[in-house]
Amino acid sequence: QVQLLESGGGLVQAGGSLRLSCAASGTIFGISVMGWYRQAPGKQRELVASITSSGSTNYADSVKGRFTISRDNAKNTVYLQMNRLKPEDTAVYYCNVRAPGPDYWGQGTQVTVSS
Repeated sequence: QVQLLESGGGLVQAGGSLRLSCAASGTIFGISVMGWYRQAPGKQRELVASITSSGSTNYADSVKGRFTISRDNAKNTVYLQMNRLKPEDTAVYYCNVRAPGPDYWGQGTQVTVSS
């Protein structure tokens, strides 16, 4: 069974940067969209950013201009570069992959931004 393996979370001060990575443990055929979601305590999971197989991107308004999503199709890997982090970015970040069949989800990686 293919799993999504996330890395790069951690604790950072406000204004700092982190880079999240998400790699599939095996081959996923027919990937259409790869993305990152986040869920803060007491809040619903929300889309942070997504990228299609052709490279079109979509960002939540709250992260536009600060976060950049990218992907390596050959490696089935998606990245999220997060700059100028704010305390309100604190959440568990989840990788998501859409392909034929059920969505794939990562286990989540904690991002904590201190003020």
